[in-house]
Amino acid sequence: MDAGKAKRLASELDAYAHWFVAPDASSAGHFLTLTLFAECGNTARVARDQTAEFLRGTGAGDVVDDARLVVSELVGNVVNHALPDRDLAHPGGCRRIDVIFKVWPKWLFIGVADEDSTPPLLPVGDIFSPGLVGELSEAVLPDSGRGLLIAQRLATAVWWTPGSQGGKTVWCRFDLDGGAEHRPRS
Repeated sequence: MDAGKAKRLASELDAYAHWFVAPDASSAGHFLTLTLFAECGNTARVARDQTAEFLRGTGAGDVVDDARLVVSELVGNVVNHALPDRDLAHPGGCRRIDVIFKVWPKWLFIGVADEDSTPPLLPVGDIFSPGLVGELSEAVLPDSGRGLLIAQRLATAVWWTPGSQGGKTVWCRFDLDGGAEHRPRS
């Protein structure tokens, strides 16, 4: 992403987010960390829009729709459920959300980091048999874990890691087809 485009995007985000772009020319990858705040009214929308913009700019456009939905669900989980650890909480402060993108020629890694060390409740296996799902209304699906279930269905892999200073990061990996068409542009 060129400096002018990054500057324009950063100004659009204003007080909502902070961009950190640190590509390593020798790595054949693109990297971005987007910092958002849970208390802003449009945090999930900003995360979705910036996900699409960044991925299209790296040539990973064919995973944009799935990645946008996954980022939206994971950011929404932080906004609705994460409470900062005592050591990370600041009285009157906003809850920080970092969305991390690592695009390699064959893979896209997305991490959503928050300040809550509580492990996410990743769904284990199918709740209902695939044949029943079409007949069941949304009302009988579980109240929690839906966002993570969506992430598991769309991404190749989903896992989480604890933060070294507290908090956690929920990670997703998307496999990019063949890699050749997703090579970073010079």
